[in-house]
Amino acid sequence: KMSWLWFYLPLHLLMAACLCHSIKAPTSSSQQSFKSDLFNFYHSLILADGKETTIHLLKDIPKRYYFVLEEGRALAPFTVTVTPCDVPIEWSILAHKASASFLGKAAQGDHNTQEVSKSQKATSTVSTIFNYKGNSVETYMGMSSHSALYMLEFLSTERDTHITVYLTTDTTSGHLYPELPLDPRIDVIGIGHTTVTLTWKHSPSVLQHRENIQYCLLVNEKHNYKSLCAAETAIRSSGMKLPPTLALSLSPYLLEPQQVMILSNGEMSIINKVSSGEVRQICMGTKNTYTVPNLSPSTQYYFDVFVVNLLTNASAAYTGTFARTLEEPEPKVMELKDGKVIQVVLDGKKQKFYSLQYQARHKKVQFTFQLCRGQVRVHITKNGKTVASENILGLRYLSLKGKLLDTYLVQLRSTEESNSSVKVQVSSHFNKPLFPLLPESLKIKSFSKLRTCNSVTIAWLGTQEQSKYCVYKKRIEEDQVWMELRGTDMCSGPESRHKSEKVLCKYFYDINLQRAVTTETIKGLDAGTLYLFDVYLIGPSGIPVRYHSKVVKTRKKC
Repeated sequence: KMSWLWFYLPLHLLMAACLCHSIKAPTSSSQQSFKSDLFNFYHSLILADGKETTIHLLKDIPKRYYFVLEEGRALAPFTVTVTPCDVPIEWSILAHKASASFLGKAAQGDHNTQEVSKSQKATSTVSTIFNYKGNSVETYMGMSSHSALYMLEFLSTERDTHITVYLTTDTTSGHLYPELPLDPRIDVIGIGHTTVTLTWKHSPSVLQHRENIQYCLLVNEKHNYKSLCAAETAIRSSGMKLPPTLALSLSPYLLEPQQVMILSNGEMSIINKVSSGEVRQICMGTKNTYTVPNLSPSTQYYFDVFVVNLLTNASAAYTGTFARTLEEPEPKVMELKDGKVIQVVLDGKKQKFYSLQYQARHKKVQFTFQLCRGQVRVHITKNGKTVASENILGLRYLSLKGKLLDTYLVQLRSTEESNSSVKVQVSSHFNKPLFPLLPESLKIKSFSKLRTCNSVTIAWLGTQEQSKYCVYKKRIEEDQVWMELRGTDMCSGPESRHKSEKVLCKYFYDINLQRAVTTETIKGLDAGTLYLFDVYLIGPSGIPVRYHSKVVKTRKKC
């Protein structure tokens, strides 16, 4: 069995000697097991002085770190700061101290192992000098002696996690962590429908080292974070990578696809798109008042401010706060005028109804809806009773019967998170439709066998009504196909296209719908190249209807 005499060897010799012994691994964090496990350095680590250490913890498995003072450092102050990066943890500091008489025996070279062993209980003590359980950043400050060996034990009982630990015995060379003011609260001084204004007291570190310190703000809809480490862990667990720190992660080259960076007036922002909403990070230099823009009305947000040391990446967290933005005023009901076409853009994020009202001038009325983008649901009531409720697909006509001066309320909303758009018209003149007569299908067909290296042949259906058809082409890359097809505005006309993209315009119709088909061969194309083809149908009133875009690739070799 190893003698307590080993305790008094210099640290570097102690470590080397302990590595040569095979002693049973620690099984408990109690004071009694601490005595028997004290020298199990091969199953634990020496905690570095003056350096922040990241420690990974496995659930229900304690991890131990040791530290002692260098020789000649009697009664020196030391601090230990532990930052949980996820779930609450338990951690404690245990100290083994030997009496002066026992120290004297060791110094005189008394190697009587039996005598030393008998006097251990009388000449040495083991005590727990600090214990904590939680997920807050906690700092212990104490006085260390060369006749004491310290053990730090960490335990996570919820799940695997990681923490950071900072030990220092040098209190004269400044602070690794930026200092917080005596009052570290964040004050909410203004709330609007889409903005919240915050202010906080300056960190003493900002006043002393302005060029190396900055404030960073974290905004989210879930909860406050007690450390920057915890915030970054939460964002990563939502399914995305996050650069190591707020202060040094604001390079566009480090951004992930789920991140958007915004640079404005010297401020740097990163918006992280995660499953639970968006987490916004803003670093604003040394300003201690900030108005957070572009928030959603009637939504509760949580705000955390971190003061960050740009040289060390270390940070300290102010006490987080929260605020709820004001409710958006109820939208006014817009009057629909007979025969007039309006286009409505619907905010998918708010998921609110857009209301239109119409008072009938005849017993019969016809509502026309043309879906431009996204997905839209329409709900129509007549004098307070529901008469129609459905999703809009393409061009939809709804003919309703009632009485003169009946009041119709049309409510529209987007059924997806992105913005949607729809054109709406109401008319009592059924014989004067503004929207063109549509064919059975708005699909464009291409003929694979007729493709060459420099030409493509396409076909589309027409109607029994004389109409104008315009064909446009656009060269695209492979990675642009999805965005081009998804971002198509079905209500936009040829006026939205560049003149160089126009291929031709022509008129045609056929009384026999079986023969109302036309083809067109587009020449002068490049070999092995993707092209996006669009056809616009323009009726007598001039309102365009866009066919579904078609992507075709010319042959590479002919």
